[in-house]
Amino acid sequence: MLNPKARPCDEGTIRSVRVDPACVAGDRVWILVATILGSTMAYIDESVVNVALPAIENDLKTSVAVMQWLVNAYTLCLAALLLVGGALGDQLGRRRIFVIGIGIFGAASVWCGFAQSVGQLISARAVQGVGAALLIPCSLASIGASFDETERGKAIGTWAGFSAIAAAVGPLLGGWIVDHSTWRWIFLINPFVALPAIWIALRYVPESHDSESKPGLDWVGALLAFAGLGSLVFGLIASSGLGWRNPTVMSSVVVGALLLVVFLWAEQHSAAPMMPLDLFRSRTFTGINLLTFLLYAALGGAFFFLPFDLIQVHGYSATLAGAVFLPFTIIMGGLSRWSGGLLDRFGARLPLVIGPSIAALGFALLALPGTGGSYWVTFLLPIAILGLGMAVAVAPLTTSVINAVPTHRAGVASGINNAVASVATLLAVAVFGAVALDVFNRSLDQRLATQTVSSEVKRAVEGARGKFVIESEVAATRGDDRRVTEVILRESLLDGIRVAMLLAVALALGGALCAALAIRSDEGQSNPEGR
Repeated sequence: MLNPKARPCDEGTIRSVRVDPACVAGDRVWILVATILGSTMAYIDESVVNVALPAIENDLKTSVAVMQWLVNAYTLCLAALLLVGGALGDQLGRRRIFVIGIGIFGAASVWCGFAQSVGQLISARAVQGVGAALLIPCSLASIGASFDETERGKAIGTWAGFSAIAAAVGPLLGGWIVDHSTWRWIFLINPFVALPAIWIALRYVPESHDSESKPGLDWVGALLAFAGLGSLVFGLIASSGLGWRNPTVMSSVVVGALLLVVFLWAEQHSAAPMMPLDLFRSRTFTGINLLTFLLYAALGGAFFFLPFDLIQVHGYSATLAGAVFLPFTIIMGGLSRWSGGLLDRFGARLPLVIGPSIAALGFALLALPGTGGSYWVTFLLPIAILGLGMAVAVAPLTTSVINAVPTHRAGVASGINNAVASVATLLAVAVFGAVALDVFNRSLDQRLATQTVSSEVKRAVEGARGKFVIESEVAATRGDDRRVTEVILRESLLDGIRVAMLLAVALALGGALCAALAIRSDEGQSNPEGR
């Protein structure tokens, strides 16, 4: 997927799909249009929301913890239901589930746009995640059902190319909307994409099923994954405000961990598990998924804080905050073919060690600057380096996941890898947020303790606790007090963001280490029996 978060590609999900012989050439153009509209709408919404987070926090007068839930409500539902969504499409019809997913996503977007409270907005984001979990896996599967092997590669390339363009334009457009209108329009635009996609799908996309899929759906597994991840994330986010020793925090984390253990037990004994555990007998498959988890946790956590760094610490507009993702997306898209060639020349191990290491350098550069610095050097250069690292890693990662299992299980393997990437983002936003907020609050305490400030400054600083949007606190002060307040809040916020970026560095390097230990030097060739 060539989205701003560069998740692994779902190409493996279409390899065993039988082409509908009734699908004529003219209809196939419309099939591409429908799948591009549907899938990119879901992908872009994630990155656009990140750019709008400071504006939403300021408008709704809420906290960082709530902003974490605004992201995680979507990701939680997507991660827990993604594999079930693919199975639903195989059994009940991919077009049917694709259309239902788009309809749910579009309706939830309207709810987001008109939400009158934080609770409504978070609930609507969760429903968006349900819709995305249905439409995303059925998007490429519908392409696979409509194009034979001689045309499928070109079709996927077209889909990926338009996805890359949308990924580049989406955050920039979202930032412009936030600067010139209201953040609500980033959601209200979606129905104008959803309605044509539904009409085209119903008119031109043929219905398809997987006759070889196992009957039954793993609803027990999905519910256990949802409850376990939700409880764990709740405890992690709440820890920043309540402390780790709080009974609510401790019980949430423990219950979440236990539910995830029960999930693994249920998957082991399920007749149709959404995550077949026997795939993890492959050392390569296990190592690649651990690499995926660490690398996408680094990416998800860093990208959550990047707009706050740009807008709140450095004072850039939301448009420029959205534009910062352009080098990342352009490099990812432009080097995707070249990256695939690295696998043929060097195997998977070397690119999967070098790619995350380059990404770690990009994260490190984002952690270095102070409250000043050039936009080009401080942000665009590190983002370009980060994009290069991800470009080197993504194609070998995707191919290695597919090659690590028997050919007929490539779709399941790819789906698991995408779910791992979503879970990584889910947990990273919770953990990074808790760590950064703790550092932010400690930095405020340290600066208040070492500086002589007025009571007005103290009130403003205390009012900023638990928030990453500092505009209203700064505006409440005057004269020299305003300057002092702004410096304290910006530098303290930067301390928290810097720690988050350094945590991303450690995770990316951990991913490189996983590749070095789990993948043989000659890995990367097709392996129909799995490794």
